[in-house]
Amino acid sequence: MRFVARTTPPTDRRGPAHWFIFQGDRLLVKSDGRRASVPLADDVAQLGLVPLRSHYLGYLLETPGAEAGPRDCYCAEIAPDAGLPAGMIADGLRLLYGQLDELQFSLAGRGVQIVAWDRTHQYCGQCGAATEMVPHERARRCPRCDLTHYPRLSPAIIIAVVRHTQQGSHLLLARNHRFPTGRYSVIAGYVEPGETLEECARREVFEEVGIQIQDIRYFGSQPWPFPHSLMIGFTAEYAGGEFAPEEAEIADAGWFAADALPGLPPKMSIARRLIDWFVENAQ
Repeated sequence: MRFVARTTPPTDRRGPAHWFIFQGDRLLVKSDGRRASVPLADDVAQLGLVPLRSHYLGYLLETPGAEAGPRDCYCAEIAPDAGLPAGMIADGLRLLYGQLDELQFSLAGRGVQIVAWDRTHQYCGQCGAATEMVPHERARRCPRCDLTHYPRLSPAIIIAVVRHTQQGSHLLLARNHRFPTGRYSVIAGYVEPGETLEECARREVFEEVGIQIQDIRYFGSQPWPFPHSLMIGFTAEYAGGEFAPEEAEIADAGWFAADALPGLPPKMSIARRLIDWFVENAQ
């Protein structure tokens, strides 16, 4: 099954659609504590709900040769005090990871960002006038000053820095003051205006732990809807310097061997993919 992104809904009904319905940042699902799913319905009203806003996401296509047609997908938001349909709960996406299948989790992450953008851009940030949806585009435009507002994305780098010595390969891991007790991760940080991704990687590593890096290579990326980041992953080699952790942010940092890792981020994150890459390739 694959997802095809669209902004304009079909003109004809194509059967029940997947509805990613949010109450704040919590997703409505049917869940038994192990597996969760979003509701299938012709519209939100069929579930006994009144949406504050809704958006078409696109459609799902079955594998080639399957008889089923496209399955449309929508996101919507309901009021904070709205009653939930019988048998449904509202929970945060972090808690639902592992309960939703990978594709539904990805679409939920897309949906929560779109409804949050719509909610927070009802008025123009330049002149204060009420904005309007732009037809056939994911945008809101101000009719007074013509400023167009697109969904916000905040790019951030995340990087696995490896040091090779006669004693073997070691990975740089740090513990932020905000992390749960015992958890460490790779270095990450937001890209600043006018900065390349590589410049951001060098700056963040130096600011957070005081060392230099080289041989920066692209690894992969991951949308991260907490709240609206795009994580761009890299690997790099240690180039010099001694640890000087930034005290206001970093509680501890060190070099860790593949067989002696501390507590790690959950598998849902690109941070964990980078750490797993190190473990698989450690010498």
